[in-house]
Amino acid sequence: MASSCRKLTPSTFKSDVWAHFAFLSKSGTQEVDKSKVVCKLCQRELKYCSNTTNLRNHLTRYHADALQKAQPVDSKQTQIDKSFISKLPSSSARAQKITKSVAVFICKDLRPYSVVENKGFKNMLKILEPRYAIPTRKYMTEVAVPSLYTEVKTDVLESLKSAERVALTCDGWTSRATDPYVTITSHFISDEWELVSNVLQTRPLHGSHTGSNIANLLTEAINEWGITGKVPAVVTDNAANMLAAVGLTDLLHVGCFAHVLNLASQAALKTPAVTRLLGRVRRISAFFHRSTLACHALKKNQKLLDLPQHKLLTDVSTRWNSALDMLERFLEQQPAVSAALLAPEVRKQEKDLCSLTEADITAAEDIAQALKSLKKATLVMSQESTPSLSVIAPLKERLLEDMQPSSSDSAVVKEMKIAMYLGLKDELSIAAALDPRFKALLFLSDDDEREEVGLMDEDREAIEQQGEPVDDPSGPSPKKARDSCALADLFGSAYTTPVAVSRTTDTKALDEVVRYKEVQPLPLSTNPLNWWREHEGEYPLLSCQAKRYLCIPGSSVPAERIFSTAGDIVTAQRSALKPEHVDQLLFLNKNLHVSSEAKPEIKQNTTTSLSQHIVIHFLTFCMASVREYTGL
Repeated sequence: MASSCRKLTPSTFKSDVWAHFAFLSKSGTQEVDKSKVVCKLCQRELKYCSNTTNLRNHLTRYHADALQKAQPVDSKQTQIDKSFISKLPSSSARAQKITKSVAVFICKDLRPYSVVENKGFKNMLKILEPRYAIPTRKYMTEVAVPSLYTEVKTDVLESLKSAERVALTCDGWTSRATDPYVTITSHFISDEWELVSNVLQTRPLHGSHTGSNIANLLTEAINEWGITGKVPAVVTDNAANMLAAVGLTDLLHVGCFAHVLNLASQAALKTPAVTRLLGRVRRISAFFHRSTLACHALKKNQKLLDLPQHKLLTDVSTRWNSALDMLERFLEQQPAVSAALLAPEVRKQEKDLCSLTEADITAAEDIAQALKSLKKATLVMSQESTPSLSVIAPLKERLLEDMQPSSSDSAVVKEMKIAMYLGLKDELSIAAALDPRFKALLFLSDDDEREEVGLMDEDREAIEQQGEPVDDPSGPSPKKARDSCALADLFGSAYTTPVAVSRTTDTKALDEVVRYKEVQPLPLSTNPLNWWREHEGEYPLLSCQAKRYLCIPGSSVPAERIFSTAGDIVTAQRSALKPEHVDQLLFLNKNLHVSSEAKPEIKQNTTTSLSQHIVIHFLTFCMASVREYTGL
């Protein structure tokens, strides 16, 4: 047996497996028996055939851990391998691609230029590509990001060149370093009938914030981006300097309807009864935020009452809809809140804090219900993928209807509705005729209709210059969209009922206007641009006008989202950024996707063979319907 023989490990054998095997001596002698070996780990005898294959197989099968530990690391070889790794030349395609990716990372994720100096970032790139030499912060600031800016700017210029009409939004903001800026954003409808928005430029506002200074920035932007003569309107808030700026440029002004909604909502929230109730809810919510005991009691009662595990919300003064969110969350959790406030440990901590009475809860429910319409309207006006100017007219009229006090309203709700009604009534906002969802124009009175038709000749020449060849009227029906949306919730079926068209002798021909007015109005959940994309060939002249009108935002809310991004860019960590760097970072953060998009081909307008006077009649009717709000 192996145990009765002497085990001899040959010193001249270098394989790592010999740490676990030995030869046996022949019985009663010192002579080594090289026909067999014994495993030192399990004492099993194995046949030896002048190689270690079967020995290694044995270790792999029965002693894998021991084999792994036995394998030596050749440090010399590792050092030699590392010495042969050559650095990537900065001019190589691989290095340039990585550098560009780092620049994109900085711009899209709002990282400071100094990220290239961070140890963690350096270590990550070293693992991903050991041959890559990370550029300096100065290189990223002065070369990499500006180069990326130039590349993307070229793409944006090309897309603007192909656009028939380009609306602008203009608004100001202040950095954390209290430096004032003005950001200008473009909006147009592509040849694929997609609403495209691009940040064009961000400029510091030196000196006083006068309308003259802002007007100069607008004019410079229009010239720099090659959109002279293409701008149908500029959307701003209703500040005096913005109104003056647009007036000095001779451009048409569109006031932000979202600001109108905000003012109406703020007026409702400032009514005495609402202010008192919100103050009580705010105090309760703040208490649960700062008290660990109260928060624990709330969670305990949420489980007992089978309520969602949601925290209470506190409103923010700059966002009116946060008051509604706070109120709705409180009402959702009201049973758990009341139970938590009655807990002995919570009562000891805050004796004077009480939940709302039944009357208060009823009032809170009424207030929340009254504010829901304005919240849905704000969501509609905040959409970036669908036209919003065309929604304003029917939206305003529906809201005015909803704000009419009824006999069943409580005193608090009546006071709120009156405040909101007055806030909405002071602003005119109409621009819906070329939106297939609202083409019935149910919000226009007969007097408005007659007055608008009388303005036909004023725009005849401008309209006649536009048009394209007419294709045979054909095309697929609009695709059925989802059944529910904020617009549908607000309007119901009032705007989806077809309107009979009177056919006089002059309109019996199958021209664009008659065919357009006879088509069933689209469901409110449908994107009107999809309809125009499918029917552009049937309505070449009307589609041209649709692009002109529907590209205009009815709100600067989407543009204002940029300012939150701008605030993230100009943080305390980067408060020393130069204005040109702020411009580049904000531009790239919002427009980097543009470089990967296919550039649309430029379409050339030609004359049309349609009966011009009928088309002009209808288009003038459409245009006049928006004159009070946009001046178009």
